[in-house]
Amino acid sequence: MRLDPFRWGFAFAAALTLCGLTLSGYGEDGMNHKNQQVIRRTHGDGRWFPGDKATLSKMINEYVDAAQVSPIKGRIIGAIAPHAGYIYSGAIAGYVFRVIKEQAAKGEAPDTVVILGFSHRGGFGGVALMDGDAVRSPLGETALDKDATALLTSNRPSVYLDYAPHNGEHSAENQIPFVQSVLPGARLVVGLIGDHDLKTFNELSAGLGELAKAKKILVIASSDMLHDPDYTLVTRTDQASLKNVATLQAQELLKHWSYENQIFCGMSAVAVTMRFVEKQGCREGIVLRYRNTGDDYPDSRGNWVVGYGAVVFPLPAPGSR
Repeated sequence: MRLDPFRWGFAFAAALTLCGLTLSGYGEDGMNHKNQQVIRRTHGDGRWFPGDKATLSKMINEYVDAAQVSPIKGRIIGAIAPHAGYIYSGAIAGYVFRVIKEQAAKGEAPDTVVILGFSHRGGFGGVALMDGDAVRSPLGETALDKDATALLTSNRPSVYLDYAPHNGEHSAENQIPFVQSVLPGARLVVGLIGDHDLKTFNELSAGLGELAKAKKILVIASSDMLHDPDYTLVTRTDQASLKNVATLQAQELLKHWSYENQIFCGMSAVAVTMRFVEKQGCREGIVLRYRNTGDDYPDSRGNWVVGYGAVVFPLPAPGSR
């Protein structure tokens, strides 16, 4: 049977869209032309966050505006923000993005934001960086920083381009609308860390250090905290974890973390971010806010309690010792 090239090309493009990307640059003949663009799509629209632009923008602005924070001295180069559904953790994430927004207004906006998450569907080797030209959420399109991904993957076998783990994964994706809202001029690097191998941590943190020499970057570790039915256990464990974060004790956190005791579900992203900021000269993590579902939804106590922390890592302010 003879295949109609137009129908084949249309079906191919439609299939790619369903898999999380859109191709622009297709002519009327359905063939791929030189100006092809690969646009990745967010999958959490209408599930983890509103799928309507106006509703999503309003929600994020309300979270950011409601966050009461003290001014941060020194440029923020790293952060930890939660990634649950916005109605549960968005208000906590708002604290991180409030201080980032305030710094951007003073001329300290990063050129590139590196979002690090992990896959809830299972592990894999190394770090999968999202490929493509841009990512599209209900708020619009943001360019992916292809120069940055080229640098991060150069001579680092553990760091590579692969969209497959990103397809349907929300851990890193849930930070994208927040970044788009408060840092509209920034480019993105979106990475999922698939293992807890020291080699992976070292290669990625070294790559981030090299990238920081080339441009002003902000690294966001996307992670919730302990998940457990016991409200008291979650509260106590999370507070201990945040003390180690504040004092940059990544190794201490890794000692306590296991698959059975996930004090951070995105421990790999948190560890890499802390290694990066410490090597850049950061001296502390500033805990802006902590809540768990047991605080806000008492009925969750004894059923399933999840902790959410908002942390930023600033460089020492000029003139400080």
